[in-house]
Amino acid sequence: MELDLLGTHADRAYAILAGLVMPRPIAWVTTLNEDGTVNAAPFSFFNVFGDDPPLLIFAPGDRPNGTPKDTALNVKRTGEFVVNLVSEELKEAMNGTSATLPHGVSETEHVGLVTLPSSVIAPPRIADAPASLECKVHSIQEIGSNRLILGIVHRVHVQEAIFDPEHLRIHQEVYHPVGRMGSPNWYCHTADLFEMVRPR
Repeated sequence: MELDLLGTHADRAYAILAGLVMPRPIAWVTTLNEDGTVNAAPFSFFNVFGDDPPLLIFAPGDRPNGTPKDTALNVKRTGEFVVNLVSEELKEAMNGTSATLPHGVSETEHVGLVTLPSSVIAPPRIADAPASLECKVHSIQEIGSNRLILGIVHRVHVQEAIFDPEHLRIHQEVYHPVGRMGSPNWYCHTADLFEMVRPR
């Protein structure tokens, strides 16, 4: 079956693409509102895109009425954000922060999350996240109604339990972030791992 995402099936593009390109990592982004309260929101159009410099991208969609979400407004205003990764233990809290709250109400307070200061930027990180990436904005690109936020990772905070300090690697066998699957409500566990050695 052939689908025309720029024509006949344009109104189904999100559901089709989100249902095919998966699992996707979740960027649980913390920013600061104008009044200093903490905004936290999850985004699954996200990934890392390079290491020199360390680059990541996430894409906060607009609200149904076409206005930017608080995360996008905060990032544009301050140039800073933290991407927190989501463990199995934090999946319910992450989902809770996706609720639409009145402007100025902190999602971290709403779901009872503890935050810690970041090292080089103002927005805090989520204390219990397995890893948090402190980022400064490289650029913001708008393509149609898509908003791509490119960030340079300046600091990484990682829990000792998932990090090998000798080899400076993540313990893949114990790190199991939650992944995003298809629209509207599907997620996945990532504990079922296997290895394939790349041929020489």
